[in-house]
Amino acid sequence: MKLLEPLDINGMVLPNRIAVPAMVTRLSGEDGFVNDDIVDRYRRYAEGEVGLIVVEAMAIHRSKSGPLLRISHDDFIEGHRRLAAAVHEASDSKVVPQIIHFMKVARSGWRQRIEDLSAGDIESIIEDFGLAALRAREAGYDGVELHSAHAYTLSSFLSRRNRRKDAYSGRTLEGRLAMFGRVMAEVRRRVGDDFPVGIRFLAEEAIKDGYTVDEAKRIALRMAQAGVDYISLSVGGKFEDAVHREGQPLYPYTGYSGDRCMPGNWYPGLPHAHLAAEIKGFINAKGYHPPVISVGKIADPVDAERLLAEGKADIIGMARQLLADPDWPKKVRQDRADRIVRCIYCNVCKQLDENFREVHCFLWPKGARQAPADDPDGAAPQWPEDGAALAAAVDGGQVRLAWKAADGVIGYDVYRSEDGGPATVAEAVKSTRHVDRTVLGGLTYTYYVRAFDAHGNAGPPSEAVTVEMPLPEGLPFREAADVR
Repeated sequence: MKLLEPLDINGMVLPNRIAVPAMVTRLSGEDGFVNDDIVDRYRRYAEGEVGLIVVEAMAIHRSKSGPLLRISHDDFIEGHRRLAAAVHEASDSKVVPQIIHFMKVARSGWRQRIEDLSAGDIESIIEDFGLAALRAREAGYDGVELHSAHAYTLSSFLSRRNRRKDAYSGRTLEGRLAMFGRVMAEVRRRVGDDFPVGIRFLAEEAIKDGYTVDEAKRIALRMAQAGVDYISLSVGGKFEDAVHREGQPLYPYTGYSGDRCMPGNWYPGLPHAHLAAEIKGFINAKGYHPPVISVGKIADPVDAERLLAEGKADIIGMARQLLADPDWPKKVRQDRADRIVRCIYCNVCKQLDENFREVHCFLWPKGARQAPADDPDGAAPQWPEDGAALAAAVDGGQVRLAWKAADGVIGYDVYRSEDGGPATVAEAVKSTRHVDRTVLGGLTYTYYVRAFDAHGNAGPPSEAVTVEMPLPEGLPFREAADVR
């Protein structure tokens, strides 16, 4: 299985092709120091055998912010050394920090832009990136990742919305790439050629007048030419279309580009896989082969393996799915994929981040600060002796489902089949009720429910129920032709 094959990235040998991209936890205090909760979060990924663990974005400068890790001074090195050691002690996982520079934002909605940065500011930012990367090496991390995505400083230089008119001019692609080039050169000068340096940037900005994958291919090529050791892709998450809430600083994941960055349960699976495939194909054809990390609602091991086997990615990145179940890699390796706790993409984690609250998963037990430990020998939940008593009722243009509670559960997967097609998980819920609002009149739907516990152990399916959705009254109707 290619997913479980090792991968050498400039001497950093990943035990498999599975990565958890940087994901804010809000577990650190405003002082920015690594604490026990931070260590526990990343140790948990290592216990689950995640190949590459990218630690949440940490500031390279001293600008004020909410709860956010920092690597802006030598005083922070010892905490990061403890984090890296905890990961290495738990498994063969590799761990790199994502280092970030961000500009100022205010509760009024004002935000600093790259056009406001002086020549001196730019020189300081470049130096700060180099020093932060050096601290990462001194702390015992396996590499470092430059944050050049979303609404933040390096990404803003790359953007087609860059309005500078100097050497970093947004009028040309070379001008937009100039800041990256200088940062990369400084980082290499500080850490040497034998320390892996990755980068995360946007395959699409997903904003008006933003760049698309066509330019992203060329941006990736320049990054490969500059010696980046791996490329991690994302989409959107920009300030330009963010929704400002009165009295709150802008949060760059509230507009359309934010939806594209963290696609919710209404998006189809693998919405960004084609972008990674196109970028990887382009730079490979030019003779460059830094591993490319594909992300975006990749939760099924079958899909992950297919993307690798077809050459559409080199590494599979899963943030929300691995938050839901850090044991995903181990369960795949042990042929226990049926016990994976599947992310339902409800984006509760995103909402917690937006409100500067500790980030956890909706599917964890109530009050848990970390994912439950794996329990491969645990007993699966069982229905009452008389079954689940699943019932369905048509109510207007929706179907209401209700069933009896099973013992020892944390939630229920609701399966749905349309017109006799394959049954797939339509939703995961914690209650014993669900309303399906995406049905269409004239079609037939079959449902069943499975209970699961905090470790992903799933009980037997309930009895199935079938409903025929009526067409709206007065609707002109033409019989379908025979399907051949």
